[in-house]
Amino acid sequence: MNRVQAIGHRISGGGRKVPVWPVYLLGLLPPVWLLYQGITGGLGVDPVKVMEHQLGIWALQLLLAGLCITPLMRFARLNLLKFRRAVGVLAFLYILLHLVVWLVLDIQLRWGEIWADIVKRPYITVGMAAFVLAIPLAATSWNGAVRRLGATAWGRLHQLTYVIVLLGAVHFVMQEKVWTIESLLYLGVGIGLVGLRLPKLVGRMRARSDQNLTLG
Repeated sequence: MNRVQAIGHRISGGGRKVPVWPVYLLGLLPPVWLLYQGITGGLGVDPVKVMEHQLGIWALQLLLAGLCITPLMRFARLNLLKFRRAVGVLAFLYILLHLVVWLVLDIQLRWGEIWADIVKRPYITVGMAAFVLAIPLAATSWNGAVRRLGATAWGRLHQLTYVIVLLGAVHFVMQEKVWTIESLLYLGVGIGLVGLRLPKLVGRMRARSDQNLTLG
């Protein structure tokens, strides 16, 4: 065990004593603060755009943070698995708030314009696709869903997280008028985190294919 792994192991020991509920509580504070800033004039001349953008950034950061948990356990022996569900649920909440701000405060529920934007603006199409894919994950983020679906089916469903992360990062890049280092960095991190999982995913696919051929 190297020094990094030793530190990760010690932190994991302390993390086991921390309950999950503070993560949810802390995760709810930024949107409340953002809303307060918008109401009191602390977000500049276009508070709606600032809220919309910031909620989207936070959602993407949480999605990436969720994908970091497995590599941290694998390479640094930092076990944060007990917090992964909370991070995922909060990520969906932020995605939902990002969408609500766009629908209600930005577009003001002008449905004709909303549908036109979804169809004609690729970055909105990509973002909406990410949101739609996230719905079944949020709906099955409870213990009863694992029992009802079965662990294998549940795990396959939640592999959609990888697609959602990439779509979210692409959505961020595409909505920029010009590509920025920040947006490309998020995309690069997302690709890297998903890429770490490709060998294992390919191995599982080959194993299932071989099993099907054997059964056939």
